[in-house]
Amino acid sequence: MTDERITSLTETPDWRYLLKEFYEFYRRMSSGGSDKIRAHQRAVREAISKTLADRPAVRLGPPVRRPVTVHLRRALDLGRRYQMDGVIRAIDAVADDLSWQFGYDKVPKGLENRYAYAEIAGPNGPVATERVILGLVLFAPGCVYPAHAHDDITESYICLSGAVSENHQGVYEPGSLIFNPPGHMHRITVSDREPSLLGYAWVGPAEQLRGQKMVFSRPRPGR
Repeated sequence: MTDERITSLTETPDWRYLLKEFYEFYRRMSSGGSDKIRAHQRAVREAISKTLADRPAVRLGPPVRRPVTVHLRRALDLGRRYQMDGVIRAIDAVADDLSWQFGYDKVPKGLENRYAYAEIAGPNGPVATERVILGLVLFAPGCVYPAHAHDDITESYICLSGAVSENHQGVYEPGSLIFNPPGHMHRITVSDREPSLLGYAWVGPAEQLRGQKMVFSRPRPGR
């Protein structure tokens, strides 16, 4: 980053509060009786707790906007309607410092106007840590996010606003969690009426978190 400002988590309480909001989600949210989801939730909580105890550096560069961020205000407003106000306020407090990215070497035509993500914590995030990756994904109405998978990374999305479906299996609205084990191919579709904002958490080996790249893949037959 150019013109990067480096401070610490203790000196930037808004970022610390945001991490705590993520922690609370993974503490309060039901696992639905799934031992695998319960283990993932525990792993995310432990990683966040250790990150908070580390008091890591916070690296703030110039904010980066993408075309889809014109929908951010609406997405935040929608989140407030669904009793997500705590995390929405925490996101709003750091919104001016977010760096929205695509994360792919080659973005499919049209997707650059309908999607972007902003990392919150991780090897390349504002909150510097190799314990976990936390971030936000913003989708424009009607977005179709192509099939992809993450090797050696366990991933979950928390729906903060709007409504999405993954692999055409169920509809996820605010307060729900989507769980993707390592290597699981997943494709996301978004309601054509409103944007959707998701929080996400990735846990896995530090070397995988450092080197993880998003690559679109063709779904296997039958998917």
